[in-house]
Amino acid sequence: MISDDVKKEFNDQFGYDSTRMFFSPGRINLIGEYTDFNGGHVFPCAISMGIYAAYGERKDNKIRMYSGNVPDAGIVELSLDDLSYKKADSWTNYPKGMMVQIIEHGYKIGHGFDLALYGNLPDAAGLSSSAAIELLTGEIINDVFSLGISELDLVKYGQLVENKYIGVNSGIMDQFAIGMGKKDQAVLLDTNTLDYEYVPVKMGDRVIVIMNTKKHRELQDSKYNERRSQCEEALKRLQVKLPIKSLGDLTESEFDENSYLINDDILIRRARHAVFENQRTLQAKDALVNNDLETFGKLINASHVSLHYDFEVTGKELDTLAETAWKQPGVVGARMTGAGFGGCAIAIVDRDKVDAFKENVGKVYEKEIGHPAEFYIAEISDGPKEIK
Repeated sequence: MISDDVKKEFNDQFGYDSTRMFFSPGRINLIGEYTDFNGGHVFPCAISMGIYAAYGERKDNKIRMYSGNVPDAGIVELSLDDLSYKKADSWTNYPKGMMVQIIEHGYKIGHGFDLALYGNLPDAAGLSSSAAIELLTGEIINDVFSLGISELDLVKYGQLVENKYIGVNSGIMDQFAIGMGKKDQAVLLDTNTLDYEYVPVKMGDRVIVIMNTKKHRELQDSKYNERRSQCEEALKRLQVKLPIKSLGDLTESEFDENSYLINDDILIRRARHAVFENQRTLQAKDALVNNDLETFGKLINASHVSLHYDFEVTGKELDTLAETAWKQPGVVGARMTGAGFGGCAIAIVDRDKVDAFKENVGKVYEKEIGHPAEFYIAEISDGPKEIK
């Protein structure tokens, strides 16, 4: 078991036994991509892959962290007296940022600690390892120091870490999906109001397959912020005549009737994706509620097409995976998931066709791209927790 390996790693690195063990999941988004900062709906779920942490208490203000995923970085030492962002601190900026948010919101972290972490989320694959680390840190500090912070507040702190501390202008979906995750249920979230509902995901004899392009991407270095500013500019032009607060306020026909106000081909396409994707997400929820996986699959496919043509965030790797998946027997639907520019795609596949699916898609991908893809079966899981 991974948790046993992490406990051993803790002992090897710090020279004593950890006292507590925690886990935070990664996430996939079933549908609703790039809608979260456009006031639309998202439809994510937490997954059984994630990040494990062994914890040990210290009496001083020192914090020592070690990641089995970045062994070359060794033990990173910090102090509660200086949690400022430092580029050289690499991955530890995410837990540091979470500690900063907790302190800035009036809570006290009473002493230092040692942490050994290990995640089985593929590196930089778009399954939200950064949000998983943020919520994992929040869970640990909240539990250890009995702070009583609500899960929803921890979710909001995680988004603030990205926006204010790391400098990525991202929405709240990743942290929400992880923090509020429930086994076998997806979360339909209205990003405007933070109203949400759980929707059972009944796949029957089908499974969700995650397909990893193995092309690394970093949100800070991608065109994420550019897409956001394009959507904001399109919204501004629509607001000259329309009393709307976000692109998510529009139906497809309202957008079509008023898109002339935007008067720019690229901005129209960016905004059209945001509007139409929001409506697809609401239709996808209805399809799942009605056990209509066929319609759900078609909506997933349409989402990928829109992300390719209108939003231009897929790229050759993700397109190869999705388009090859569509041609396989037993596939209900497939699309990129996450921010794109590399990372992962998902497919809903008949359980008895999974082996043939992996082989066929894997063969085409390696031939086209020049390196192999990776495939995982995603179980939908609970949010962050202590492992007793």
